[in-house]
Amino acid sequence: MQEVAIVGAGQSVFSRNCGMSIRELCFEAYKEAIEGLNLSHKEIDASIICSAPEYDKQRTPAALISEYLELTPKPTFYIESICSSSSTGLRVAWSLIKSGLHQVIAVIGFQKMSELTSREAAERMGRGDDIMFGSPLGITMPAGYAMYAHAHMAKYGTTEEDLALIRVKNSNYGAMNPKATYRKALSLEEILTSDVICSPLKKYDCCANADGSSCLLIASAEKAKKITSKPVWIMGIGMGTSELNMSARESLTSLNCAREAARQAYQMADLGPEDIDVAEVHDCFTIAELLAYEDLRFAQPGEGVRLIRDKQTYVGGKIPVNTDGGLLSKGHPIGATGGSQIRTIVRQLRGEAGETQVENTQIGLIHNVGGVGTYANVTILGR
Repeated sequence: MQEVAIVGAGQSVFSRNCGMSIRELCFEAYKEAIEGLNLSHKEIDASIICSAPEYDKQRTPAALISEYLELTPKPTFYIESICSSSSTGLRVAWSLIKSGLHQVIAVIGFQKMSELTSREAAERMGRGDDIMFGSPLGITMPAGYAMYAHAHMAKYGTTEEDLALIRVKNSNYGAMNPKATYRKALSLEEILTSDVICSPLKKYDCCANADGSSCLLIASAEKAKKITSKPVWIMGIGMGTSELNMSARESLTSLNCAREAARQAYQMADLGPEDIDVAEVHDCFTIAELLAYEDLRFAQPGEGVRLIRDKQTYVGGKIPVNTDGGLLSKGHPIGATGGSQIRTIVRQLRGEAGETQVENTQIGLIHNVGGVGTYANVTILGR
């Protein structure tokens, strides 16, 4: 079974209104991913297009984007697992290359959310929950994660200030990220006094809708070594799925799908949480990052707050997390998010992260969640 590497990674600027079509938006990420590689678009023998439907009027976006990037007549696939779509796309690409069916695959994630109002976008995201027993009763994304926040507070004594400290950290790194939607460092007071969205979550506890794209170029070992001198190897890959109906879940202080995905990825890589040098986690809300600390076993249940209180998830700490500002600062263009997270870890492992570079990085982890903890992908990458 051949090894699989990421040979290129790119993303567009994430913004509230990109002012371009989805095909042009995807080209921005593709252009960065392929730049400097010994690779022609004609050598890409398949593409996987990832997004959540209903945000754009275009049906069959895979064919449209494949045509625009001159990847036809090679096969193209469309993948959707809500917010984890492009990391699911990576999993599919890895499988296709492992099988020997393909040698080089482009995984392109995108979302153009600016064509909808915030209310319309919230309604569509709400329908990512059970449309009979969930979304009609008000399970929007903020409401779902607010329940997790209340449960964690009730069980472990977590405070609103603990959550706000996560946004302080991520806004600090977001200010350094030229591709982030929000590039402003926020104070603890600004976060704690911002408007309540769904108690206890306030405005700055929540990520924002955005337009954006990401692109990963995946290759077999034989091809990878010819394409680039800096391949990043996929060492472990795991995926889990929780019950869609939140009332059926065993816990509201942990995401079972994320725990399962992490277990699989650590086992495949033959590594543990102590081996991870840098991580990107799915911080759609501040509570989501805190849950990730514990689900990935960077901390024991209820003790994730110690990591943020002691600044152990900052660059220079025990386990730096979201050194690009995370979703809270970058924005969250649903289908592009996982690919953007992966790009950040690829850049860290290549030593290309600039002022947010973590020293001596050998192993990086990506945690990408879809919905209110419905799907989760955990990927472990190595130099």
